Amino acid sequence: MSTIKSKLAKFKPPRLPLANSPKTDTKTAILALDIGTEYIKAVIAAPTKKHTLEIVGVGRAHQDANNMYAGAISDISGVVAVCEEALSIAENQAGLISKQTVVGIAGELIKGSTSTIRYHRSNGNKPITEAEMLQIIKKIQERAGAIARKEVATETDNPAVEVRLINSAIVSLQIDGYKINNPIGFKGSELLIQFYTAFAPLVHISAIEKVCAELNLDLIAVAVEPFAVCRACLGDDLDSNFSAVVMDIGGGTTDLAIVDDGGVEGTKMFGIGGRSFTHQIAQRLGTDFAAAEKIKLAPDLSRLQPVVRSKVTQAISDNLEIWLSGVQLAIEDFSALEVIPPRILLCGGGASLLELQEALATTDWYQDLAFPRRPVVHVVEPEDIPGIINTTDTALDQSYITAFGLLRVALDTLIGVPEGTGLKTRIAKILQN
Repeated sequence: MSTIKSKLAKFKPPRLPLANSPKTDTKTAILALDIGTEYIKAVIAAPTKKHTLEIVGVGRAHQDANNMYAGAISDISGVVAVCEEALSIAENQAGLISKQTVVGIAGELIKGSTSTIRYHRSNGNKPITEAEMLQIIKKIQERAGAIARKEVATETDNPAVEVRLINSAIVSLQIDGYKINNPIGFKGSELLIQFYTAFAPLVHISAIEKVCAELNLDLIAVAVEPFAVCRACLGDDLDSNFSAVVMDIGGGTTDLAIVDDGGVEGTKMFGIGGRSFTHQIAQRLGTDFAAAEKIKLAPDLSRLQPVVRSKVTQAISDNLEIWLSGVQLAIEDFSALEVIPPRILLCGGGASLLELQEALATTDWYQDLAFPRRPVVHVVEPEDIPGIINTTDTALDQSYITAFGLLRVALDTLIGVPEGTGLKTRIAKILQN
């Protein structure tokens, strides 16, 4: 291909020279790269001695319509170019360059679920060791990987597809029927383990690795985005009783996670996000995407002409029905849960759509699901996230929550989670080794 477009796609513009002197040691700074369908966000943070994070640089750049498909990278060179733009903004604001990077991953082919495993120990009088737990975890991961591979192979009609483990965490554990917080040192014959795993097709992982290589970044972790959001909400307290349905509504996908008693029960994703609402409006009005997006985000539709307002309202309403059906189907997959936490936390750019918030809070979409009562809906703002402080002059909103979660994952990976006696804390440290 010799077109001007193809040549430009291969051209990588250099990042702008840093306007400020470095504020912190680049070896300790970490970078969260949220590669979304609509925007790429680059957030640089500096860890503190108190295990908190101070955001020192933020950059955002708009994606080309062809760069992503169903939440996954479809044009590597296009994504690299947009990342360069977002990184330049963040680096110049921070006055430093951070290479230690965590990237989020989303898409319908990401398989995140919680399995319940019974493990019989041959010698119940022998204390459980860390090495034994690692062996058990490895077996669980291998079993979950085989299931995920089969599911992706069926959905892609590719029996040779490869998947890779992205995230894993213990949800709960019992020894001989007794729930415990830390298995190390306990005796017992039977372990009942609820274990969360998330797998992604290798092709998606390799695309992220290629993007980071082109950007000269050190990729220290890839995190399933709804898992990262949950991690942000938990903060340092990995042994909390936090329970909620977390919804990250991006441009191309909606990502869900259910957290019960501090443990991630599973993650689901479907290919309807904020962009689908915009397309519906554009189609009904016969206008372009940019104009439709402006209308969608307008705080007051009453200023529109009655005919136009009617078309916009109907477009949003019709798409809401489809979106709510996707939410219902996703939550139905959590059939193992007797009760769904009656609290919904919204984040992502699509969460700003007031009609969407209202539909979740007031309609009867939830009645056939295992909610004990009507769920309370809350939009998560940056100030709601514990242990992360924005020290820049850039105003941040709910669309940056995923990046906050990625920063937390990065911190966990580099320096470990805080010391604690709880199971989730202990095992989280084991899984990082």
